[in-house]
Amino acid sequence: MGTEVTGCLRWDLSGMSSNTRIKRVTFRQHWWLAGSAVLVLACAAVFLTTPRGVALYTFGDLTALLLIALATAVMVVNAVRNHGQTRIFWALMATGCLLWTINQSLWTVYEAFLRRELPDPFVGDIILFAHVVPFMAAVALRPHRPQEEQKLYFTTLNFLMLLIWWMFLYTFIVFPDEYIATNVPVYSRNFDLLYLLENLVLLASLGALAISTKGAWKRIYLGLFAANALYAFSSETMNMAIAAGQYFSGSLYDVPFVASLCGLVWVGLLALRLKPVCEPAPQTSNRWLALAPRLAMVAILSLPLMGFYAMFLAQAPDKLRYFRVLVTLAAMLVLGACVFIRQFLLDRQLVRLLESSNQSLENLQRLQSQLVQKEKLASLGQLVAGAAHEINNPLAAILGYSELLSTTGSLSSDQITMARKIGFQARRTRDLVSGLLSFAQQSPGEKTLVEVGALLQRAIQMEMLNLETRKIRVETQIEPDLARIWGNSSQLLQCCLQIIGNALDALEEVGGGVLTTSVRREGDEILLEFADSGPGIREPRRVFDPFYTTKPIGKGTGLGLSATYGMVQDHHGQISCYNRAEGGAVFVLRFPVAREQSALGAQAAKA
Repeated sequence: MGTEVTGCLRWDLSGMSSNTRIKRVTFRQHWWLAGSAVLVLACAAVFLTTPRGVALYTFGDLTALLLIALATAVMVVNAVRNHGQTRIFWALMATGCLLWTINQSLWTVYEAFLRRELPDPFVGDIILFAHVVPFMAAVALRPHRPQEEQKLYFTTLNFLMLLIWWMFLYTFIVFPDEYIATNVPVYSRNFDLLYLLENLVLLASLGALAISTKGAWKRIYLGLFAANALYAFSSETMNMAIAAGQYFSGSLYDVPFVASLCGLVWVGLLALRLKPVCEPAPQTSNRWLALAPRLAMVAILSLPLMGFYAMFLAQAPDKLRYFRVLVTLAAMLVLGACVFIRQFLLDRQLVRLLESSNQSLENLQRLQSQLVQKEKLASLGQLVAGAAHEINNPLAAILGYSELLSTTGSLSSDQITMARKIGFQARRTRDLVSGLLSFAQQSPGEKTLVEVGALLQRAIQMEMLNLETRKIRVETQIEPDLARIWGNSSQLLQCCLQIIGNALDALEEVGGGVLTTSVRREGDEILLEFADSGPGIREPRRVFDPFYTTKPIGKGTGLGLSATYGMVQDHHGQISCYNRAEGGAVFVLRFPVAREQSALGAQAAKA
């Protein structure tokens, strides 16, 4: 009984501890929301109880300035702690907040320190209008999507074109009545409408992203949408109050403004806690990839229309009409230059992608030809292996009977010599069959460390007797102190003899020439090269196909180079063939260098 009570007490205490931890975690997550609620209520109380004056102006301006500066700092921290598109997103958000901070600082300096009313028009209005553009550029970046294969300069151009377009709208619509021919009522109305349009475009973009995403990014977009919606509402009500002469810093109109700034800071803190990652791109999202170029095209096409409106349709003084036409021409020039640069960069990227595609296609075709070649050699190997096994049985009998006859004392010397010749030819045939089995990989040859230079010299010496009457000259270049390779010397010698023999036959057809052989090291490979000055090969890609031959009927079997190809592959090497521009064919053999005898011996045993 006592044990059960103790267990219940422990369970209750652990439950209480768990609840306490949950409350602490919840408080840590939502401390800023609680603090924001207290701050908004405190501001509302101050705004209601404090009489209108410098103290109220200073409190309202400094509160807004500190909150915007805090939002800027949080955005900068997010940019530093992230990378790629996410870093650019938060950097753009920080840029917009920084412009906002500059505007609020000018406002605070005028009202709190200089104790003067803001001039109308106010230079900070341009900065206030421009601060939304980085927000829109950040949203257009769509950081929730996986990073696309685009360079940073494309993002920079997109932001630059977006900035130029909105600043053109400001200069075309607002600026003439602000500074060219000052008309405060018209300027204020145009500014309010254009600023509202700018905020609505931002809200529409944030809403679309909030609907189409999920997870951490959905919460961030929803937070940004709520904060900017509250700010758009407060900005519109403040502008209406300013137009009616009822607004002053520290009035109740600033309460939703302060709440929107608290919401913006909360979004930055939420991103620091959630650390959002990219979401997999939906398969149906490819149609949105061309959205930015289309928007740029629409922007450029709208410029002539606006210039036509300013010149012929707008009811305005000539000075304003000419200014708007001049601004339109300047915007056309600048945006056209941006589009040209973007198209130039896209063309370069397209060329690089085309070259990469061609290279990939060539590699694929080469791989396909190698696979086909291996399939052909495998089929041929099975055929050769069956035939070689069948030939071995009578060869063993012939060799046995020839040795028996040669040791018989009742035969004459001529008969014994004939029996020995039969045995010699039988052993030679057995060696040929062994080579066929090795080619078919049914009987792998023993491999040792081989000096390729000495092996090449030996192959050339074996063929020198056939060169006296052919008017053929052989030039050999062997790099000194070459590393050795791991292989079967007889098989490698057979490869060299086969290639040299083919080259000599080709040179004999044209009445002589030069055969250049060389051995050198390139990186971790030993490279053998055979180059002749003959007529070349009609189809270099098919030269290693079984039964393919360039020789006349009755001469050659077509199996020589196929067998060579198989033996080179068995040595983990590569063989290639191509025609030289000046005439003649070149065969190149590559073999890996033997670094450690023991390790390569184990590898050869496994092979």
